[in-house]
This record gives sequence, structure tokens and C-alpha cells, in this order.
Amino acid sequence: MERMINMPLIAPDQFLPIFIISTLVLVFGVGYAALITLSKMGFFSKKWMPLGYLFWALQTFSLYELSVLIHSSHFTSKVLMVTMVAYLFIPHLYFYLISESDKRYEETDDSTEQPKQ
Repeated sequence: MERMINMPLIAPDQFLPIFIISTLVLVFGVGYAALITLSKMGFFSKKWMPLGYLFWALQTFSLYELSVLIHSSHFTSKVLMVTMVAYLFIPHLYFYLISESDKRYEETDDSTEQPKQ
């Protein structure tokens, strides 16, 4: 017995909008990651962070629109949105862990140095 996979049909006139929306997901994702990372690293001022969050919101909206265009199931759309919420917090978690590890190892470096005679 052969398995049959039932996939929704995508109209030929929908390929360009799908391509454009998926490209916007990538562009906004890179913009969000770049602005948040460069702001946290000190290359940009913290004033740029709201623009990064705007890019995240645009990326989330574009990803939702993409899931509608390709006829994703409700479960898949919910998983994508939960992933986007996680993507919002991952850069902050990364830089928090980096700063905490720097603090931890600065304390151990200071205690291991021997006083000069």
C-alpha cells in the first residue's frame, strides 16, 4: 500500500509573493540580530535597540504571512510564533551569559595573581 501525502496546492501567481515574503523574513531577521548585537557590544548606542525590536516585529509578521501563503496548519503556525518569541530573547540570554562569565572569571583571575615582591 502506497502512502499518499496531501499537500495544499500553491497557485502559480503566488510564487512571487511567497519569495518576497520569505526574503523579508531573512532580511528583518538579520537586521534584528545585527542591531541588537551591535548595540549590546557597544558599537551602536542603545537608542538603536527599538529599531531592532521593530525589525523583530516585522519579521514575525512576515513569517506569519508566509505561513498563511503556504497554507501551513494551525499547529505549524503556532510553533513558528513560539519560535519567534524565543528568537526575541536569545540574544539577550547570550549577552547575559557572556557578561556573567566575564564577571566570574575576572574574580578568579584577581584571586590567583600573586603579589609582587
